[in-house]
Amino acid sequence: MFSKIRRILAFVMVIGVTLLFLDFTGSLHAWLGWMAKIQLVPAVLAVNVVVIVALIVLTLLLGRVYCSVICPLGVYEDFVNWLRKRLNKRARNRFAYSKPMHWLRYGFLTVFVAAIIAGIGSLVALLDPYGNYGRFAATLMQPIWQWGNNALDAVATRFDSYAFYPVEVWVRSLPTLLIAIAMLALVTTLAWRGGRTYCNTICPVGSFLGLLSRFSLFRFTIDTASCINCGSCARRCKASCIDFKHHAIDYSRCVACGDCVDNCSTSAIKLRLAFAKPTDDGNSHPEPQRPINVDSGKRAFLLGSAIALSGAAIAQTEKRLDGALAEIEDKKVPKRATPILPPGALSARNMARHCTACQLCVAECPNQVLRPSEGLLTLMQPMLSYERGNFCRPECTRCGNVCPTGAIRPITVEQKSATQIGHAVWVMEHCVPLTRKDDEGKPLACGNCARHCPTGAIRMKPVNPDADEPVLIPFVNDERCIGCGACESVCPARPFTAIYVEGHDTHRTI
Repeated sequence: MFSKIRRILAFVMVIGVTLLFLDFTGSLHAWLGWMAKIQLVPAVLAVNVVVIVALIVLTLLLGRVYCSVICPLGVYEDFVNWLRKRLNKRARNRFAYSKPMHWLRYGFLTVFVAAIIAGIGSLVALLDPYGNYGRFAATLMQPIWQWGNNALDAVATRFDSYAFYPVEVWVRSLPTLLIAIAMLALVTTLAWRGGRTYCNTICPVGSFLGLLSRFSLFRFTIDTASCINCGSCARRCKASCIDFKHHAIDYSRCVACGDCVDNCSTSAIKLRLAFAKPTDDGNSHPEPQRPINVDSGKRAFLLGSAIALSGAAIAQTEKRLDGALAEIEDKKVPKRATPILPPGALSARNMARHCTACQLCVAECPNQVLRPSEGLLTLMQPMLSYERGNFCRPECTRCGNVCPTGAIRPITVEQKSATQIGHAVWVMEHCVPLTRKDDEGKPLACGNCARHCPTGAIRMKPVNPDADEPVLIPFVNDERCIGCGACESVCPARPFTAIYVEGHDTHRTI
């Protein structure tokens, strides 16, 4: 019964978390947003004391249930193991007890904790299991989900139904995509070959909870009187933590999945109160579980991975035409001295210290202006860019509402309209009135940036006020500009816009 309940809860959790990243309408967050907030690393970074205490208490009660029920990456590893067993019946009895690699486990845990303290967000993102699963879902699953939506829209439109609407599918960051593919290949390979190898060797969350699970109140224990030393439990244990010859279980690696109970023919393994060992008289007496003989097994672990990070975000390949006569040249990303961080991020320091680069905000952004950073220290963390014709609308606060780590704090529409995340910079060499002329040889009038500025921070002024027909160019009031990017998004200059936004390391209220 325990294992059945665990499987049902795990299935619900992984489906719910996955839907959070696939949903591009923002309608599911109100119902499923809590599933992201109860993940351990986001809770720690957000200083969510209630969740942290609850997860610690859960581990001290039942062991590493978090790894087999709540963590989506752990559930994915179980799915890979189940899939292999379905494809190959001989793989059902492929595991064996192995010696724990404490030096590797706690080495990764030490590096992870040091990265959190030092604020090295890119390293935290690479090791966080929730962040890794989020990148799988956002960069690999969501495009497939969107293509399916577009196919349904095409079919529905033929029947005059508008239940669906098409969405643009594009790669927001090539390095993030490559990292997601590489980590998915790594986790899948280790799970296919060794069950919970990644969970019990590399994952810092698993190592931390393993320290606590040594003191769990309820554990799976082996009744020596009933055990016939058949080894069935060890051959089915994905964590390779059962030493059946000595009737011992390494609770630091046990993920409390219950598979050993299901496969024990004599019911010798049961969930019992810690250190309570059944005897021949049928009663339970406190007795310490026998220690694991770490010299009884040996396991070789080889890990090698190299990820080449280069290139920029893939541009949109679909051609766009002006009046069906000429191809419109795509805008290029300006070279910003300071990246633009979303409102609610507070500062670059806050973003670096709290973001796990899970891509939930990127996947949920309705304006598609959020994309992963390609900087080394901020790798895969969200930043704003407006070259695709969209801007950060003052009425939208979705990214702060969905962020589970506190990297982007929830803010109101009023607060967002008064938050300066950057300021507009005018580039004279690209401005249309100064570089292009009409058929009569007169300078082209523009003023798009001024007309679309929601805060009125841009005004047009004449280059030569004394001229009969003065040429008007934009003037930016930095004190009123909030860095929303409306001016940059509507600027007709190509390939580089005549006005773009420079970010601020620290946001301020105007």
